[in-house]
Amino acid sequence: MDVAIIKYNAGNIYSVSYALKRLGVEATITADPELLCKADKVIFPGVGEAQTTMEYLKEHKLDAVIKGLKQPVLGICLGMQLMCRHSEEGNADCLGIFDTEVKRFIPQQHADKVPHMGWNTITNVKSRLFNEQLENKFVYFVHSYYVPVNEYTAATTEYILPFSASLHKDNFYATQFHPEKSGSVGEVILSNFLKL
Repeated sequence: MDVAIIKYNAGNIYSVSYALKRLGVEATITADPELLCKADKVIFPGVGEAQTTMEYLKEHKLDAVIKGLKQPVLGICLGMQLMCRHSEEGNADCLGIFDTEVKRFIPQQHADKVPHMGWNTITNVKSRLFNEQLENKFVYFVHSYYVPVNEYTAATTEYILPFSASLHKDNFYATQFHPEKSGSVGEVILSNFLKL
């Protein structure tokens, strides 16, 4: 199976590559539109800032490439947020695959720490990324911005308020959490993605 990881100015690309290696898949890390378009699966990971990353994607014409992909695509963390319409982070216009906004967490009480960092459960899981036995399982998050629950929500997590832990529309799948850092649960999710 030919899996491509989109190479751009964001961290986290290599930890995704290592997680796939553990599943026996040698992914290609590339920004080449031709390689991305002909891959069986594409992963769009990311740790970074929305505005500067969108500028980079537009400058290298990767925004149009990502939107035009027809095979299963998995956005992770910032990758998921950039697949939305707009982010409050840097007031960035994003890819618009999911017609929803990305908002900044506002702490409601002293115990609310931003960024949200650590292990939380996912609930209301749907979409082929998840098996029913993943309901209420723990996954690893690190983020200051969130996507509200909306029509594309494929899993929910509660931190300060309920938010989208995962999104799904057509061939586009996305997780706010990091499957590559979520132990055996994350491996199941990545493996489900590879089977799509």
